[in-house]
Amino acid sequence: PYLVSNVVAAMLWLWILDTTLGVTNQLIEAVFGDTVNFFSSTLAIPTIAIINVWRHVGYTALLIFAGLQSIPNTVYEAGKVDGASEWRMFWKITVPLLRPILALVLIMTIIGSFQVFDTVSVTTQGGPVNATRVLQYYIYDLAFGRFQFGYASALAVGLLIILAAITALQYKMTRAGQTDLD
Repeated sequence: PYLVSNVVAAMLWLWILDTTLGVTNQLIEAVFGDTVNFFSSTLAIPTIAIINVWRHVGYTALLIFAGLQSIPNTVYEAGKVDGASEWRMFWKITVPLLRPILALVLIMTIIGSFQVFDTVSVTTQGGPVNATRVLQYYIYDLAFGRFQFGYASALAVGLLIILAAITALQYKMTRAGQTDLD
């Protein structure tokens, strides 16, 4: 799903979760006799979150799998010789050696959580009653809906600064460039 564009993924989920024609609601109606509006004011944000998690879980798993493949077997063999349990090897060998990959995944996940504009735009257009009006959609609405380009630009620069600060903080806190093998 990661290679599918956000717009296509959002349209796919909009169709799957449609109140009248969606596959999910057809099953829910067959079992419970009623349908669920997944894009109502109370369920819209969790639904958009699930769509985005679905899109990114494969890429995240691939990164972690690649990180696991990069850990030398000799380290695990040494742990077994020393009498370490599987649980102890996981916490004392695997997790520390995956630190750079986990830091990358964390940074990309936080930045990716800010990239929901297209999903919101396609599925709810910021509604219902501004329930899904995320900052990116608000910036878009200010610039191209209300033609307040200056204010929208200031908010966009502020968002850039926030993302840069979060990335720098996470990088520093996790010592992302270092592993225990270095």
